[in-house]
Amino acid sequence: MSRWNRQENSDSRGFTLLESLVALTVLMIALSAIAGLSESSLRTGISVERRVAEIEKARQILASLPSRGALANLNQSGEMAGYVWRLDAKPFRADFVSRAQTRWMPETIVLTVEGPSGAKLSFDMIRLVSTGAK
Repeated sequence: MSRWNRQENSDSRGFTLLESLVALTVLMIALSAIAGLSESSLRTGISVERRVAEIEKARQILASLPSRGALANLNQSGEMAGYVWRLDAKPFRADFVSRAQTRWMPETIVLTVEGPSGAKLSFDMIRLVSTGAK
């Protein structure tokens, strides 16, 4: 027998061009999926960052509000660092709230903050206001 005879498994050494192309295609699909996930994560992070900034501005506005007595039936608006805000204060109306003369009455406060991007954030609150009655 000659040394130059082909062995049975000599054709299975290495990759064919078709196998290499299939492997590259699978790799490209996986990398595309990873890129899509990272883009989505980046957009979500930016959105959360904007929302936190809007909430912080709303907190600053709430901290600078006048005292309880000065807010009775008041509408205010203004701008702070590019954020436009509006505050509406009015008596709280509900069937379960007694109309009897008491020392404290509930008041509805609605604060709306609009960021530079146009996104609006609204806070609805109820706080007690002294009526002066004893």
